[in-house]
Amino acid sequence: MVLAHLAGIKVFATGGLGGVHSGGESSLDVSADLTELGRTRMAVVSSGCKSFLDIPRTLEYLETQGVCVATFSDGRDGEVEFPAFWTRDSGSRSPLTIENEKEAAAMMYAQQALPLTSGLLFANPIPAQYSIAKNEMNTVIAQALHDARESGSAGSENTPFVLKRIREITNGDSVTANRALVETNVARGTKLAVHLSNLEQGRQYWTTGARKRSSQLTDASAVKAARSLNASSDTIRTAFPSTNAVDVIVAGSLAIDLSCDYIRPLTASLSSQPQLHTSNPASITQTLGGVGQNVATALHYLRSLPRLCSSIADDLAGSTALNLLAERGLQTVGIQTRGPGSHTAQYVAVNDAQKHMVLAMADMNILEDTSGDFDSLWKPHFDACKPKWLVVDANWHSNTLRKWLDAAKTSGAKVAFEPVSAAKSRRAFPAKLRSNAGLAAVPNHLISLATPNALELSSMHDAASDAGLFDREDWWRVIDSIGLSSSGSRDKLVSVTNNSLVDQGVPQQSLRLLPFIPCILTTMGEHGVLMTQMLRPGDDLLISPDAAPYVLSRSTDGNDIVGGVYMRLFPPVETVSRDEIVSVNGVGDTFLGVLIAGLTKEKPKNIVDLVDIAQRGSVMTLKSKEAVSPQILKLQSSL
Repeated sequence: MVLAHLAGIKVFATGGLGGVHSGGESSLDVSADLTELGRTRMAVVSSGCKSFLDIPRTLEYLETQGVCVATFSDGRDGEVEFPAFWTRDSGSRSPLTIENEKEAAAMMYAQQALPLTSGLLFANPIPAQYSIAKNEMNTVIAQALHDARESGSAGSENTPFVLKRIREITNGDSVTANRALVETNVARGTKLAVHLSNLEQGRQYWTTGARKRSSQLTDASAVKAARSLNASSDTIRTAFPSTNAVDVIVAGSLAIDLSCDYIRPLTASLSSQPQLHTSNPASITQTLGGVGQNVATALHYLRSLPRLCSSIADDLAGSTALNLLAERGLQTVGIQTRGPGSHTAQYVAVNDAQKHMVLAMADMNILEDTSGDFDSLWKPHFDACKPKWLVVDANWHSNTLRKWLDAAKTSGAKVAFEPVSAAKSRRAFPAKLRSNAGLAAVPNHLISLATPNALELSSMHDAASDAGLFDREDWWRVIDSIGLSSSGSRDKLVSVTNNSLVDQGVPQQSLRLLPFIPCILTTMGEHGVLMTQMLRPGDDLLISPDAAPYVLSRSTDGNDIVGGVYMRLFPPVETVSRDEIVSVNGVGDTFLGVLIAGLTKEKPKNIVDLVDIAQRGSVMTLKSKEAVSPQILKLQSSL
């Protein structure tokens, strides 16, 4: 079991299980099998315990170890007895009866959503035609145990002696039965592994409102599977992958990432940049990625409850992605598997010798597909979960992106927008939104928070300008309430940022977008983070002495929407040397994930206090080979 678990094997088929030996209450002769089942997550398929063991005490011991025990009905109705290896009946009722491998797989899949490390024992009775009658077997065992006592056999020598005597007394019938039960257990275990794999690949979960595939689990079997784990009615909702315990819906890309780090040859004439139009030596690593997945993983590490909603294809990359998500304990119920013609998203980053990105190629076309019915595929997640936040990235088609925003608005969830790239960031402000039917200004805004880099901010600003949003009456109303010109005041902007940023127009662009996105955190790598935030009337920052240097303006027109503007340039929390940088992939996603994790806590901190914590998370990822560093777990107490 230990070796199988280390190898990633989840189903173990064998002949029989060890147990509590006769007189074990005095001798403490208990097989190590039972203890291992209590501490190793493994599904063991066996024909119960050998008949000469103390089966009632064995079942009691397994319950003490937290091991769920279930017996396949094998065509019988009602409750069945726990099998006793050579015979189908033991005289001890099985704690649970299940019908087939699909139901057993649902139990395993449900257990993966729980913080348990114990195993599952699925007892498979010997085929009826090979079963030795219970009364006959009891007589044989009594004789074998008597002979063992007479011979002085004890401890580890006892079982081999008893098995040998049983073989002799039954004239070899026990060996024939043994072979038959091993074969049927292997067949049962194989089917169980296939059904579990299908569940993990997303082929058999519910898609609310969508057409169910013929191989899907029924509602009744799912509930029964959860109840089989001795769960309460509240736990049932958490145990099965359709759990409603969700803080954040993360709608975005799930991809396989390839990071290609250029290895500079030992030739002085060559630069640290890879050479164009030729093959370059490199170190290439593959990880699970995608903006949505990265943010969801960060939230998961920080004990928030995310649900990742994305699309994959029915291909090897998609199967790999689902299995990796399941291993991390992330929900996969929101992952839609698309049919033929699609392929799972992939991202390839080419970095120079200092691990700085030179070029990236992203194939996220699967999220561009608008053929699916949003109202049946994705909207039900809001109705079921009532999330506090939606994190959505710009990999979606602009039409689908708008549907995500509208669904969040209807459900009362706040929205965090991750622009992804300069080109895709424009999707937040498509040209057709010129009318008031498009994105509205505060307090009717759709996006509450955005985390662009400087290039993405500029692209978003240009898109909003091209869409005519800066000419609208609701935009001017907010700008007038802020008390600044639409481009800000250079002296004021320089005082809270610096000349370089103002010359680039970064703070000015943030201010112009503020009526539509009231909090913008522009990430600038080694230059820190620029926060531009609209404050509501009565916000504590408006009266805080510590915040005073960063309050750019205060509204004086007595409106109940805008109280002022807070702008602050946060310096980097740590200077990272080139030698310490392992990968730049996922750094921005980690930043956003930490922010949202902090904002979803029961008593959330002000976002101003979360920026440096989020930067610390980014640094951890910068030094990690993973797209999101597991080290961010250390930030939990800070949140």
